[in-house]
Amino acid sequence: MRVGVPKEIKVHEYRVGLTPGSVRELVAHGHQVLVESGAAGAIGFEDAHYESAGAEIAPDADAVFGAADLIVKVKEPQPAECAKLRPEQTLFTYLHLAPDPVQAQGLMASGAMAIAYETVTDDHGGLPLLAPMSEVAGRMAIQAGAHCLERAQGGRGVLLAGVPGVAAANVVIIGGGVVGTNAARMGLGLEARVVILDKSLKRLTELDNLFGQRLDTVYSTRDTIEHYVTEADLVVGAVLLPGAAAPKLIDRRLVQRMRRGAVIVDVAIDQGGCVETARPTTHADPIYVEEGVVHYCVANMPGAVARTSAVALNNATLPFTLALADKGPHRALAEDLHLRRGLNVAAGRITHQAVAEALGAPYRPADEALGL
Repeated sequence: MRVGVPKEIKVHEYRVGLTPGSVRELVAHGHQVLVESGAAGAIGFEDAHYESAGAEIAPDADAVFGAADLIVKVKEPQPAECAKLRPEQTLFTYLHLAPDPVQAQGLMASGAMAIAYETVTDDHGGLPLLAPMSEVAGRMAIQAGAHCLERAQGGRGVLLAGVPGVAAANVVIIGGGVVGTNAARMGLGLEARVVILDKSLKRLTELDNLFGQRLDTVYSTRDTIEHYVTEADLVVGAVLLPGAAAPKLIDRRLVQRMRRGAVIVDVAIDQGGCVETARPTTHADPIYVEEGVVHYCVANMPGAVARTSAVALNNATLPFTLALADKGPHRALAEDLHLRRGLNVAAGRITHQAVAEALGAPYRPADEALGL
């Protein structure tokens, strides 16, 4: 199979779909790999590294899209990339279609098959291809939030750890999944006062056992969200409904009641955000102030630490990429229920129910689309 790796074109996105190590594995399996020139030079993976791994270097994205059967990316295809896709191609990348009808329309119009990293599942009910980036984003949320609390960024001028004689900052994390757990780990490591809210008592028990008395765990209701958010210096939105738009758990009126100069880091912004006042930003212009509160809503947070993120992502995606290339997409999807749950678009239709519901689009089950 011909596997193509274009350079990412989203603003300040430096990750890459395949590292040289992953290319070497694909080539060892007998596949041809075509990598756009300069695809990962910004993170130290030069064209020469890819050539040494057995890849062919393409001069531009048109050459990659024009020759490849399987396109492996990181971020959702931009409109110019959707226009390059063909019905016989398969796209394997993050999609986050629920809040993005324009992209959904572009993918459906292309006729290509699109598999989303973020909805591939595993035997334990997890999202194995989302997890590594959620780990990065959760840890970065505290790092970014701490910076935004500085007065020069519009923040309250609060140090997360405080100092002797001055209280530490209040960090409130909404959602106890992978993002929330990693945010808690970083917040506690920086000696902030951290509380995490979740609707699952089982998950709260697990977090309590993991962190002990250092972390406050609270059952999430409208009342508890309101209570803790209004007292917070930093709020991390870490809510996830796989494939679906994130629920708006913090409305504008609650933002208005927050401390002036407090910070919101909405990690759920890829899925539309869990804060009513949140809107996607980029690494080029990451923050804005609304209702007196600093908002950090970068939709590709892990892209800021692109080398770490790219390697971590490849560690998770490589087995699935190999399966798609070795067996062909149809057979790989037919044989693996978990990979099949990643299928979001096929033959011009949405094939993931939560995505279809979020978009208000007709839904065609993946099994039916594949003729199973």
